[in-house]
Amino acid sequence: MEVKGRKETFVPFVSMVIMEACTIALTIMAKTAITGGMSPFVFVVYTNAFGSILLLPFSFFFHRNDRTEESIFSRPLLVRVFFLGFTGIFLFQNLAFVGLSFSSPIVVCAMGLLIPSFSFLLNLILGRSKLDWRNTSTRAKVLGTIMSFSGAFVEEMYKGPFIRPASSPSPTRLLKSIPKLLVYYTIPNNWFLGCIFLAAAFFSVSLFNVIQTGTVKKYPHVMKVASFYSIVGTIQCIIFSLFMERDLSAWKIEPNFDLFLIIATGIFGNVIRPSIQVKCAQMKGPYYVPLFKPFGIFWATVFGTSFFVNSLRYGNVLGAAIGGVGYYSVSWGQLKETEEKQNPMEERKAIKPMHLHEEDENKAPLLINQEESPV
Repeated sequence: MEVKGRKETFVPFVSMVIMEACTIALTIMAKTAITGGMSPFVFVVYTNAFGSILLLPFSFFFHRNDRTEESIFSRPLLVRVFFLGFTGIFLFQNLAFVGLSFSSPIVVCAMGLLIPSFSFLLNLILGRSKLDWRNTSTRAKVLGTIMSFSGAFVEEMYKGPFIRPASSPSPTRLLKSIPKLLVYYTIPNNWFLGCIFLAAAFFSVSLFNVIQTGTVKKYPHVMKVASFYSIVGTIQCIIFSLFMERDLSAWKIEPNFDLFLIIATGIFGNVIRPSIQVKCAQMKGPYYVPLFKPFGIFWATVFGTSFFVNSLRYGNVLGAAIGGVGYYSVSWGQLKETEEKQNPMEERKAIKPMHLHEEDENKAPLLINQEESPV
């Protein structure tokens, strides 16, 4: 029993840390491809088209033993699927990859930390949440929201010196060769604009989260829902991208790095990462997976300082760190609010993330591949 308990703790933790590392690695590769001339709109279409082809049969295999009375082809669910694809695929990915082309992977991480704050503000606007200053959860969410936006502001306005300037020596020949193959950072002529695009992208994720909450309650087969909204979002992207990218040569993909990246992103982002995230959420609870979002900052910093020169500034890390503290503060406030609703008496039982209660299952996110990163 003790070995099993350690395994249930160790395996999800290591899996999620590795998922974040792979996400940042693919983000760096995407930055390289876009800087090299690939259209971000074409990249979005091809990755989602390939991923959707893989995800559809995989989703039925994933839920092969699950049964539900509700049909995903009912009119209310189809409307939800349309808007899930619109916010989670079409809006998010196009805005995010354009933003990435103007910035860097760590800026993507920093702006992604705004998601809980955006969700909190949306819930206030929609009347789903109220400000009660007597509650610790409310104070934590408000303070966290302020810190998250402060971190984003620092990320946009303050750059500071490079952590590893061009004069820094590379310890090995391998590290010297990596900057010649990959791109982490380009001259930020439109740095501010990139941050705006990324903030808008992650706001669309918050809209997505509002829609998906009710969708999961009606149809709990999350991977099937993900496969259908991925198809819908891909169709929307195709229509938009054909209008934005009318040069047919931009749609031609050679069997080189770009093709490899499209295949790797489609497999990882649409099949591997979502299935691991869903399994981890089932094992550890709905709040477990989002806790690893700030780990992207760690990996972006490690990759940026280890492999690249003139790529990462102190302001980037400072803004991301402030945003990370705000992220955890808002997340803790959400967890505390859930605990207060489940245990209204003074003597409240602590929420145990080791088990997934019925109510928690309905709250388990769809875990779209864009929630943490554009790839």
